Formats: sequence, C-alpha cells, structure tokens
Amino acid sequence: MKINELIGDFEIFVTNEEQELLEKLEEIRPIEFYDERERFVIENLIRKSLITKISRNNSYMVVRND
Repeated sequence: MKINELIGDFEIFVTNEEQELLEKLEEIRPIEFYDERERFVIENLIRKSLITKISRNNSYMVVRND
C-alpha cells in the first residue's frame, strides 16, 4: 500500500496570523518590506515550506509557494 492511499488529504497547519500573511503575499517582494513581527511569521512559513526565500542582489526576496 502506498502512503498516498493511506493519507487522503495532506494539510499543513497554519495559524490565523500566518494565513492572513499568506493571503497578502501575492507577488515576490523583498523581506525588508515587512515589519519585524511579519518577518518572524515569514520565517515560520519558510520552515513549513509555504514560502520560498530567494537570494537576490545582497538581499532576500520572499514569494508564496503554490
């Protein structure tokens, strides 16, 4: 039996705060655009693989994964 057959629906838990930030993040933006609290939440979402951090021109850009 395959794991996909055992797990019908795979969901990653996100808090309300994380969900609001994910909805705001529609396009690629520099991480400096966000305040300190939002950066902390973004780092949590990066660990959950819901956001990707891209190095570009001595700064980091963030974009939501689809």
